[in-house]
Amino acid sequence: MRDFGKLYQEKLSTARELAGRVEDGWLIGTDAAAAYPQGILNALCQRAREDEIRDVRVETQLDVIPLDYYADDSLFGKLTGLSWFSGAGARRAVNGGWADFFPSYYRDTPRLIRDYHEYDLFCIQVAPMDKHGYFSLATTNSYSVAMIEKARHVFVEVNRHQPRALCCAQLHVSQVEGIVENHHPLPVLPKPELDSVSMTIGNLIAQQIPDGACIQLGIGAIPEATGLALRDKRDLGIHTELFTDSMVELIECGAVNNSKKRIFRYQSVATFAFGSQRVYEYLDDNPSVALLPVDYVNDPAVISKNDNMISINSALEVDLWGQVCAESVGAAHVSGSGGQIDYVRGACLSRGGKSFIAFPSTAKGGSISKIKSMLSPGAVCTTSKNDVDYVVTEYGLAHLRGQSLASRARQLIAIAHPDFRDELRFQAKKRGILL
Repeated sequence: MRDFGKLYQEKLSTARELAGRVEDGWLIGTDAAAAYPQGILNALCQRAREDEIRDVRVETQLDVIPLDYYADDSLFGKLTGLSWFSGAGARRAVNGGWADFFPSYYRDTPRLIRDYHEYDLFCIQVAPMDKHGYFSLATTNSYSVAMIEKARHVFVEVNRHQPRALCCAQLHVSQVEGIVENHHPLPVLPKPELDSVSMTIGNLIAQQIPDGACIQLGIGAIPEATGLALRDKRDLGIHTELFTDSMVELIECGAVNNSKKRIFRYQSVATFAFGSQRVYEYLDDNPSVALLPVDYVNDPAVISKNDNMISINSALEVDLWGQVCAESVGAAHVSGSGGQIDYVRGACLSRGGKSFIAFPSTAKGGSISKIKSMLSPGAVCTTSKNDVDYVVTEYGLAHLRGQSLASRARQLIAIAHPDFRDELRFQAKKRGILL
């Protein structure tokens, strides 16, 4: 048997030394959220500050930790960020003009990587090596396999705080050129504050979800409130993009057992995990959670195989046609398309499935209606009018799928905040939407 421990030691290095191997003009890939190799990236930033590298680009997906090349515009042109889906840092940098963004569906990322991108380096944070020489990719498996296939070099950052996810891609030490150890707690998602609005919306959605349904939830107060409202359901399943705290809660309280799923029965399916320490501890050595590539998990044809598929997503604004903007405020970049449309379509194709776009009726302390006559100038349409199913605010549900424009407008106005209904009705009549 080969001595994998010896091979590990031969490849073990420091973050500074690995960063020193990066050459001008390289394209570097990472995966999402808690998978960022912080030590290697920090060492790269230091090299950029010292003018040792030029024209190096680093791709990210949901930056949940501070990354200096998004925070410091002086690094632009030396070490430049490219975002597939933006967190706070990438959002600021893209809007500021010192980072770039890829418009895409999350589902398509592996194919876009294979077809259009040539990577010099892929680096990722992993769990410690097992006795067979394998590193678990831990919390994230969305497109790592595609990047490993395409990259000329692969570096890993070993962190003993990373969970050893069993049903996830494994990377063998023989596939790796450089290893650095950097043990630190994983980034955690602060628990959202649940107000009366989110609780009301969560309860409205929960009333529409039958026992035995398969659910997809995202991040935020409304998914959290919906999860709480589902605690009394039975035989629920999970097929989701992101595995979160609300799902661990539903599993541990007995509401979720995945027994009614048509595929991956008795397993929760996701493509990455992010949340509190509770999520990471639940994933560790747990065969009941399968973290699979996003081109499978987010494929609407796969999603729809589960009966009574329920998707719950958010919006920044919705117009009277039912067009959903979930990724910009006007022309200002916020995030990305992610998997929203995949789960809207997958749920609507599912037997008994339903898709919900849920949000508070107002923003900025009640001064702005999130239901609008028209999308704001420059707003990005994330989910089209032809795909949207249910829209939910604290004032009720509007079922738009299969409805006429006039019917959609009437329903949406009815769930807008009362302070804005007269103006919405006036604009709808002025434009000939309401007959």
